[in-house]
Amino acid sequence: MAEDGTVTLYNTTVITDPKHNPYSFKVGVAQTLRGGAILHVSTVEQAKIAERAGACAVVVSESPSRGAGGILRMTDPSLVKDIKRAVSIPVLARARVGHFVEAQILEALGVDYVDESEALAVADEQNHINKHNFRCPFICGARNLGEALRRVREGAAMVRTQGDLTGSGNVAEVVKNVRSVMGDIRILTNMDDDEVFAFSKKIEAPYDLVAQTKQMGRLPVVHFAAGGIVTPADAALMMQLGCDGVFVGSEIFQFEDPYKRVRGIVQAVRHYNDLHVLVETSCGLTRAMADLNLNGDRIED
Repeated sequence: MAEDGTVTLYNTTVITDPKHNPYSFKVGVAQTLRGGAILHVSTVEQAKIAERAGACAVVVSESPSRGAGGILRMTDPSLVKDIKRAVSIPVLARARVGHFVEAQILEALGVDYVDESEALAVADEQNHINKHNFRCPFICGARNLGEALRRVREGAAMVRTQGDLTGSGNVAEVVKNVRSVMGDIRILTNMDDDEVFAFSKKIEAPYDLVAQTKQMGRLPVVHFAAGGIVTPADAALMMQLGCDGVFVGSEIFQFEDPYKRVRGIVQAVRHYNDLHVLVETSCGLTRAMADLNLNGDRIED
């Protein structure tokens, strides 16, 4: 961030004044998470472990309160407060899709980011939260390029390409979705300008954001991957596919020495092309992951 208060997006010529464009400022804030791992935590102790291991942020995701019919809602605000007091890294909290009052509550708590999460129940099946109405940055999930750019138009400062939501440790779905997003971006960057209109209509995304994505050769906001990422190799795979960082589910804390596992993933994100680091961080994890692998779906001939 420049000393005069301007925000430069990804070394392009796009420079805006945050006094006149608060959204640009939120996008700039989210850039500080690039190259990091964000951990889902359900207790204060897990949040402390994540911070010591080098996580760039934590998502408070204890088993949300359930109402009639087993509805998953936002996290208990008291737990958010406890974790904010316990750690110095950014704290994220989840709100239901379309539930702007839950988002208002979380912003009032002083969370650093709000995650409009599809892992919770959907509150509004027609509309997402208008994220431009909030001061804090929002993170939203997507499974393809069109969905990602629609979330950006609504005000998302970060896009999370989402995979498996069951905690099975199966990385296949997020790999498929990340490849879909990156593949469409490669197709877009090689298009003639005249073809962008038809492409934006095809993926149902705003033309100006599609054109910006073509110019930049990447999403116009920070791009993380989530779902089934439980080993350093998984994290490095996401980075080598072109993501800016990863989300890691709370299932990582089910095993012995969770600090070692979290630290290994953090190191893999930072050094995703260094095979020596990846070998060291992967040693001893295979047997420990066996129970989790048995619970996930397998892709076999």
